[in-house]
Amino acid sequence: MAVYNTPGVYIQEVSKLPPSIPALATAIPAFIGYTERADQQGTALLLAPTKITSLLAYEALFGAASTPTVTLWLNAQQQVIAATVDQPFYLYDSVRLFFANGGSQCVIVSVGDYSDELTAARLAAGLNALETDPLPTLIVMPEASCCEEPHTLEAAALAQCARVQNRFVLFDLRLQNNPVDFAAEAARFRQSLGMDHLKYGAAYGPWLIASLARATQFKQLVFKRKSDGATASAEQLTQDQGMLALIAEIRAASLAAATPASQAQLQSLTQRLYNQYVLAKQWLDAANLALNTLPASGAVAGAYAAVDDSRGVWKAPANVPLKQAIRPVLNLTNAQQADYNVDADAGKSINIIRKFTGKGTLIWGARTLAGNDNEWRYVNVRRLFSWVEASINHGLQALVFEPNDANTWLRAQAMIEHFLTLLWRQGALQGSKPAHAFFVNIGLGKTMTADDIVQGLMRIEIGMAAVRPAEFIVLKLKVTISQNG
Repeated sequence: MAVYNTPGVYIQEVSKLPPSIPALATAIPAFIGYTERADQQGTALLLAPTKITSLLAYEALFGAASTPTVTLWLNAQQQVIAATVDQPFYLYDSVRLFFANGGSQCVIVSVGDYSDELTAARLAAGLNALETDPLPTLIVMPEASCCEEPHTLEAAALAQCARVQNRFVLFDLRLQNNPVDFAAEAARFRQSLGMDHLKYGAAYGPWLIASLARATQFKQLVFKRKSDGATASAEQLTQDQGMLALIAEIRAASLAAATPASQAQLQSLTQRLYNQYVLAKQWLDAANLALNTLPASGAVAGAYAAVDDSRGVWKAPANVPLKQAIRPVLNLTNAQQADYNVDADAGKSINIIRKFTGKGTLIWGARTLAGNDNEWRYVNVRRLFSWVEASINHGLQALVFEPNDANTWLRAQAMIEHFLTLLWRQGALQGSKPAHAFFVNIGLGKTMTADDIVQGLMRIEIGMAAVRPAEFIVLKLKVTISQNG
């Protein structure tokens, strides 16, 4: 209460606006993985969560992509049977896909450089360094599926999300190139993951073939024969097949006298060189395809951010086209996807990425790993509640140490109801009026006892009717016969 002793005019500003709860950011992923370097003007950024807002900022702090060796497995005719990338590091390309698909800001946690061995322990150290950072709401570890024992890392990520309660983790299944191996990988993933905190994560597969224009050179290729595993370099293989000798012979033949025999020899040599060129191009195409085969989590995180910005966190991040994705590694049918979308045994749903004619590559699933849970089955429902909880928690900090009486209770109830009413108007909650969409209970005899007030506890109960996606649209068509003939 102000005391007035001197005559004059005194001004008091009185706010008539209701107290509000801020809407926190939703889709800010933390990318954990290996980078080319980790420094900022001499300051080490190893295991230091660092916010960036563009790919240019990433390159300035963490460098560019790695240049791995690609191994091509050849048959007796020197044709490619399979291509593998040695010591793959996918963080840089995953961040590229994130920004390409609508992401605007993210957090990078570097756990080592490209000379380090890819291990789950290093990624776990990055995960631990992230726990106290309040900014990230998503966790992405694109290299986790390449580790020997990823299940411990996956369980740790889910446990962290449960502790922080405002985080959601995106998992990638291991790379598989045919439906049989993909089914086996899905079974392994479900078996090893456990049953704890499944509502805080979602799994996606298969991997994507991206259009990032990553290319390799002959010097980065290693060739192995499928029959005996013998290894040779690109230079050795091309020399063994006589490409250099062919070029020398063609030069000599072109300088010889123009006789029918010399012309025939020149044509034959040119055809042989062309065949070698076609074979070499096949090698490079196979190697480049392997380099541009990437885990999907980076692109999916970008789709999360784009949907949150355009529609809201309550919109399911599905039926969304992925940019710079040519196609998934394998395209599953409706019948094949059924077993991944609905898991009758453990309920661990896996969201499939599919390619549709005329539509592109789409995220064709919106379930959490708790696919059989009626409350937390859908990604958007879980993320909506996490976001609302975090926003209300942040807004009610202003009431800490205020008197635990009816005036404070009324302020808290007004703040929360105003926030939820705005969500209802935006379509986040279902119901014809706010009373059908949510409720907020607070007060003595409602949510608190006299002992609670003595203990300094102010308890609030909030209920929300979240909008759920129309996952299955069923049309019933009935045939009627006209009575008029």
